[in-house]
Amino acid sequence: MNRYVGTVSRGIRAPIIRSGDDIVEVVVKSVLDAAKYENFEIRDKDVVAVTEAVVARAQGNYATVDQIAADIRSKFGGNEIGVIFPILSRNRFAICLKGIARGAKKITLLLSYPSDEVGNHLVDLDDLDEKGINPWTDVLTEAEYRRLFGCYKHPFTGIDYIEYYKSIITNEGCEAEIILANDCRVILDYTRNVLCCDIHSRERTKRLLKKAGAETLYSLDEILSTPVDGSGYNEKYGLLGCNKATEDTVKLFPRNCQPVVDGISKRIYELTGKRVEAMIYGDGAFKDPIGKIWELADPVVSPAYTAGLEGQPNEVKLKYLADNEFAHLKGDELNEAITEYIRRKGSNLVGDMSSQGTTPRRLTDLIGSLCDLTSGSGDKGTPIVLVQGYFDNYSSSADSSSTTSR
Repeated sequence: MNRYVGTVSRGIRAPIIRSGDDIVEVVVKSVLDAAKYENFEIRDKDVVAVTEAVVARAQGNYATVDQIAADIRSKFGGNEIGVIFPILSRNRFAICLKGIARGAKKITLLLSYPSDEVGNHLVDLDDLDEKGINPWTDVLTEAEYRRLFGCYKHPFTGIDYIEYYKSIITNEGCEAEIILANDCRVILDYTRNVLCCDIHSRERTKRLLKKAGAETLYSLDEILSTPVDGSGYNEKYGLLGCNKATEDTVKLFPRNCQPVVDGISKRIYELTGKRVEAMIYGDGAFKDPIGKIWELADPVVSPAYTAGLEGQPNEVKLKYLADNEFAHLKGDELNEAITEYIRRKGSNLVGDMSSQGTTPRRLTDLIGSLCDLTSGSGDKGTPIVLVQGYFDNYSSSADSSSTTSR
C-alpha cells in the first residue's frame, strides 16, 4: 500500500511545567498519551521536539534584574557603558536593559537603523531615501533622528522604542544618550567600555571593536555565563536567548540540554521499541514578508538534538526530474522512473543539477522552524511537537511494520 500523506507536524498538549519537573518524563508521557487518545502511531525516525522555554523552566534557569546588574558592575565597574546593537523587544531585551542600567552610571545606547538585527524597524527605507540619509555612513543623534523622522511606532507593538528604551535607562537613575549608526566603532567616540548586544554578528562586532581600541569589551553571551548571587546562568550563551519572566526576572536559555534529548529518545524506545529523534528548539529562522521581521532572536534554533538530526537534507527536485530527465514520460512510467531515481540517488548531491532549488539548510534549522510555527508563542498550550514523515520521500511506501504506541 502506498503512503498518501507526507510530513505531519502535530502540536502536543502538555501540563504547565514548573521548576523541578522531570522534563523527559513530561515530554514522553505527553507524546504517548496523545498517540493513544488521538489514535496515531509512533514510528521510527519520528522527531519529538520540545521548546526551549519549558526546558529552561523545568531547570529553574532564572535570574533577577539585580543579578544582571551585579554582573554588569563586576565587569564594567559601575562606569559609563556603550550598549550597542540590541534588538527592539519588550520580551527579549527590555528587562536586560533594566539590569544593565541598574549596574551603570551612564549608557550610550547605539541602535542600528533602519532596523535592528532581526528586522524591527526604526524608520522605513523609503524615508531614508527621501531624506538623503545613508545608513552605512551617517551617524544620527536622537535629536537629528526626531527632526528627520519624528515619532516612529512599531507597527505590531505600537511602541516608540527609542523613547521606551530611554525611559528604562533613566528610570534606573542612569544617564542616557542615544545615537543611531551601523558601524560599531562609532561607539568608541563616546566610550571605550562596550557591551555588544547583537546576536548572530557579535563575534565580528567584538573583533572590530577590539582592533579599534575598545578597553573593556563584553557581549551578552558573557553576562550571566556563570552564576551570580545564586542566579541561573548559561555558560555558552549567557543572556542571549533569554525571555522576560516577570517584571524583575528573566528566564535564561536552557543549559545542559543534550541529556534531555538523549533521555527522550531512549525512554520512547524503551516504551515503544521505536527509535525516534529528539530536539530542543527555540525561535525558527524565517522572515515575515509584511513586517520584515526575522524570527531568530535566539542564538541558535536548536541548542541540542540527537545524532540523526545532524546534517542537511539530501534531496532531488521532482519538477527538475519531470521536466528534464524524464520529460518524455508520463503517468505510471513517469512515477516509476522518478521513484527509482530517488532510490538510487547519491549520498551527497552537492553540485548535482537534480538538487538545484532544494533548501540548503541544516535539518535542525528546518525542523525547528516548522516546530516553532506549529507550537506558536501564545496560548496554544503545545510546547511539544511531534513531526512524522519528515525523512520520507516520493519513493517511501507505508511502513507495514509500524505498531501503535498504545
